[in-house]
Amino acid sequence: MADTAYCPALFLSAMASGQGKTTVTAALARYHRRQGRRVTVFKTGPDYLDPQILAQASNAPVEPLDLWMAGDAFCREQLHRAALTSDLILIEGAMGLHDGTPSSADLAVAFDIPVVCVINARGMAQTVAAIGLGLARYRPEMRFHGLVANALGSERHRQLIEDSLPEDVQLLAAMPREERLALPSRHLGLVQPGEQDDPDNLSLEARLEAAADLLEGQTLTELPPAVAFASQSIDTPPEALAGKRIGIARDAAFSFVYAANVRLLEAMGAELCWFSPLADTTLPEGLDALWLPGGYPELHAETLGGNHAMCQAIRDVDARGLPIVAECGGMLYLQETLTDRAGTCYPMAGVLPGHGEMRTKRGCQGMQSAPLPEGEIRGHAHHHSRSHDTLTPMAHGRRASHPAPGEAIFRRGRLTASYLHLFFPSNPAAVAALLGGVAEPERSTPTGQPL
Repeated sequence: MADTAYCPALFLSAMASGQGKTTVTAALARYHRRQGRRVTVFKTGPDYLDPQILAQASNAPVEPLDLWMAGDAFCREQLHRAALTSDLILIEGAMGLHDGTPSSADLAVAFDIPVVCVINARGMAQTVAAIGLGLARYRPEMRFHGLVANALGSERHRQLIEDSLPEDVQLLAAMPREERLALPSRHLGLVQPGEQDDPDNLSLEARLEAAADLLEGQTLTELPPAVAFASQSIDTPPEALAGKRIGIARDAAFSFVYAANVRLLEAMGAELCWFSPLADTTLPEGLDALWLPGGYPELHAETLGGNHAMCQAIRDVDARGLPIVAECGGMLYLQETLTDRAGTCYPMAGVLPGHGEMRTKRGCQGMQSAPLPEGEIRGHAHHHSRSHDTLTPMAHGRRASHPAPGEAIFRRGRLTASYLHLFFPSNPAAVAALLGGVAEPERSTPTGQPL
């Protein structure tokens, strides 16, 4: 593998959440894909939903990049690999450009990637220029590429903004106010592509094509300067899960799975056996461990609870003492009941004591690590529910930037459950031990960062 690879790259961020950066990133990816270019898109921070939209726009998998959760070495390796095979790299930021520690700006600076900021200009004109100027100057070491003004009401609106900008802050694109192109969302974020089938609205494909059309002829579509991405060697994990058959839930109710987690399990020698708690009545044969990831069990609670055969199969796996890892929605599924957002209570698998209830307003999100006996694994929380009458927690998550205890972590026998979504590459040896592998756990991340 070459030591350095060069590829045009842009980091698309915003002044805040809700500015339309996913729409702009997806539109730009689709535009270049239509030109026959190979586009690789990354998403900053923990996110399962935006990457699904971006993957459809680019026709390529979308990976997370995060300096805390994944580590510098992981991010460097991913970018270098992408640069070897891509004509363009796009990275969508999280929240506002300078929000969080580390922030989107920190990631852009770490890899010297030029930054584009999206600003929803509804209700302002010249003030867009003032905000843009502040974003461009706040960190002198950051390469500021320009602005995208979103939700414009007219050509005059665009002209007022452009005339107010200093010469060295460029308006790269102006996106009109097109409510019909807005990506649909719900309580945890954007609606997944496979569920955007409302006959009264445009399909996701139609939205992506229309948004790409709006970029036609604008400066943003010009290929940015090439960025040098140095190679990064990460040790291939030992085959600590060789010969192990791991069952993984995957369907409309359980879809929050990082591709990096799957690749790691395969690299450690595991045979992955996918199944659907919604549609299947039996588990794959000969399983050695079970992984129930997060998703939207609350949207499918009646079907999940009514699939008595699958619930019994999972209870049988637990009774046999096989390792089970349940994350967020997976944990809600294992509890006794789940009450949806309409207030209807449904029975669940009943493997664990506890009752899950959806909340309409308050949620929990943020970076946390799980201090497990096998080793500390980094991850994050993102949910709009609460659980009560549960087991006594074995431990609590450690927040990345706050001293308060994080999510409760439950352990009974070889079953581990929590609201935390784990990023397996942050500690492969601990993951192997958690799923019944033979490796001795390590107490630090493979990136060399302190936990």
